[in-house]
Amino acid sequence: MNQERTYLVLQAPLISEKATRVAEQHNQFVFKVALGATKLEIKKAVEALFNVKVRSVQTINYQGKAKRFGRYMGRRSNWKKAYVCLEPDQELDLGAGQ
Repeated sequence: MNQERTYLVLQAPLISEKATRVAEQHNQFVFKVALGATKLEIKKAVEALFNVKVRSVQTINYQGKAKRFGRYMGRRSNWKKAYVCLEPDQELDLGAGQ
């Protein structure tokens, strides 16, 4: 996988109450990823960008909601979420830049 694709696969970390609880209890981290990204691409991207060992990746596809904009109906984009489980001795700090 080339360097440019690595940066396109991971779009953003998702920080929420559920994501924080999962990170504390199961050493898993949640990312918004590209729709076409595979589990292997996600694993390689996390390992390359954060220098950690990934145990497993689980993905979820979300359908965009239908929304009303004034008198017009629109639709939000579909998106994909990935739960990345790290090896027991690995640690990832997403809040280091704050």
